[in-house]
Amino acid sequence: MRPEHARSVLIVSLGSTEGLRRADRELADSMRRAGADVELAQAQAPAVLPTLMLTDLAWARAARTAAVGALALRAGEPRAVLYSSTTAAMLWPRPGAIRFDAPAAGNRRGRHGLWQRPLERRRLEQAPLLLPWSEGALRESPPGARRGQRALVLPVAVEPSDPGGMAQARDVAAITYAANPRKKGLDRVLDAWQRVRAQRHGDSSDELLVAGTSEQELRSAGLDLAGAENVRVLGGLSGEQYRALVRRARVFVCAPRREDYGIAQLEALADGCLLVSTPAPGPYAALPIARELDPRLVGDDLAGALATALQDPLPGYRERAAEALAPFARREVDRTVAEQLLPRLLA
Repeated sequence: MRPEHARSVLIVSLGSTEGLRRADRELADSMRRAGADVELAQAQAPAVLPTLMLTDLAWARAARTAAVGALALRAGEPRAVLYSSTTAAMLWPRPGAIRFDAPAAGNRRGRHGLWQRPLERRRLEQAPLLLPWSEGALRESPPGARRGQRALVLPVAVEPSDPGGMAQARDVAAITYAANPRKKGLDRVLDAWQRVRAQRHGDSSDELLVAGTSEQELRSAGLDLAGAENVRVLGGLSGEQYRALVRRARVFVCAPRREDYGIAQLEALADGCLLVSTPAPGPYAALPIARELDPRLVGDDLAGALATALQDPLPGYRERAAEALAPFARREVDRTVAEQLLPRLLA
């Protein structure tokens, strides 16, 4: 291997959601700051398919195509390959490290993961290094993947989007992120919002903003907003536009049926929102933080928690949230990447 490739890394990015794409860009930038030569190979989104099994297969093929293309174009072999998500690693052309927010063993139960789970188990056992986003993701992994010392928990860096703008007016009552609206429980959020409105909590002009989806996507998911009062669906937004709205919101409200990590919730906390959420299965990293900050805002009574957040917020919540997010700070992730990840990845 020529010396110029001694610290080269190829990241194969599935990027099936905006959160995954941001996480991959963050990791690539962190590794570059630590002195690595990083290339990001982005899978191209396949056509929409009717089942999760077919969808995962199409994304796995897209990731393989991206990896094969990137490897073919390089002047020399990269020192290491890192697959972002277990789906990206399913059909890998070359073994590598696997980074994942949640395994198919946890989020593809029953018929939805008939082919994914056994192949994932094999890939996790073959990978030289595993990089779960959280301890919860590692716990959901098959037992064989947890043996030995191959795992390094590496969270996604979360920072305030504009530290200087934290003191701006909070003129939006609540915001939610609803890509994949059924999984995110948008129907439950809308029901809670309407009940709060019916009880006349808050100002009559208060709005709930729905980001990450369009009205057409909501109709396809069987969600009708015809009778929804003071609800605005935002459609497509850039990351900057979305975070600018989060900085204006008093509350981030969500009711996921399963949460693989909760990066939108962590970002909302970083930008000064109170987090209102129902409990959810999965490695929901923001959930224990939300419970610690104000247990009144986490529970099955979403409408009651939302009303409490709007009417009776605890003083000092935002300052304590900033302290709780310290392990997710970019400088902490950079330290883990430089001191632990790269020495193991490039060994």
